[in-house]
Amino acid sequence: MAFKFNRSSKEPMSEINVTPFVDVMLVLLIIFMVTAPLLTVGVQVDLPESSADSLPEEVEPLTLTINSKGEIFIQESKVEYEKIIAKVLAVSKNRTDTRIYVRGDKTINYGRVLEIMGLLSGSGFTKVALISEPYKER
Repeated sequence: MAFKFNRSSKEPMSEINVTPFVDVMLVLLIIFMVTAPLLTVGVQVDLPESSADSLPEEVEPLTLTINSKGEIFIQESKVEYEKIIAKVLAVSKNRTDTRIYVRGDKTINYGRVLEIMGLLSGSGFTKVALISEPYKER
C-alpha cells in the first residue's frame, strides 16, 4: 500500500505555524495594558507655567517667601523654620485645602525650597505651588 503525499518527503516545510506567536503577542499586550498606567504614577506637583496668565481667585492665597538669605516669611511676617506649620495653620484657620504659593529667590538652593514644600505637603496641605516671574523677552 502506497501513501500519496502532495510534496516529496525531502522538501522542507515552508509554512510557519503562527498560532504560538499570536498567543505570545496577546499575553504581552495584556501585560503592557495592565502595567502602563502604573508607570505614570509619580509625585503630584502643582507648578504654574511662567508664561501663562494668572487665574482670578476668590480667596487670596497664602504666600510663603524664602529670600536670598534663607529667611522665611509668611505674607510679610518673618517666621522661624520650626514654627512654619503652626503659623500657616493659624493663618489658614486650620484648613489644609488653603492654596499656598511658595516663592523662592533664584539665588537660593533649590533643595531648600523643596524642603519647605515637602514640610507643607507632609503636614497635610494639598494645594502647594511654586511662583515664578513672568517670562520677559530680552
